[in-house]
Amino acid sequence: MAEGKTALVIEDSEDVAFLFAEAAREAGYRTEIVRSGDEALARLETVTPHLVILDLHLPRVPGTKVLEHIRATPRLAGIQVIIATADSRLADTLHNDADIVLLKPIGFNQLRDLAGRLAK
Repeated sequence: MAEGKTALVIEDSEDVAFLFAEAAREAGYRTEIVRSGDEALARLETVTPHLVILDLHLPRVPGTKVLEHIRATPRLAGIQVIIATADSRLADTLHNDADIVLLKPIGFNQLRDLAGRLAK
């Protein structure tokens, strides 16, 4: 399982962030939620999570910039990233940069099971 692993949920919707964090917890991760792109970049300066669940449409700094930062930073480049977005066109362009791309709405069990698979 994901014992001792952490997941950073980057999502501006409080309800959706809570759902994503609960799904990751059920998959065995310790979770933390941040609600904006600039807050995510600041947090990624001090933590190296095992998994990031990333919304693309975030306040202040878009999720695409957060993803670029993760992939361009050697310490972070190996982080597994699940993108969660309602923007199917944008999602299609990011399949090579993310481990999993999911289109919203995303089911709790679906996210929990996928996060659990990435933990192995």
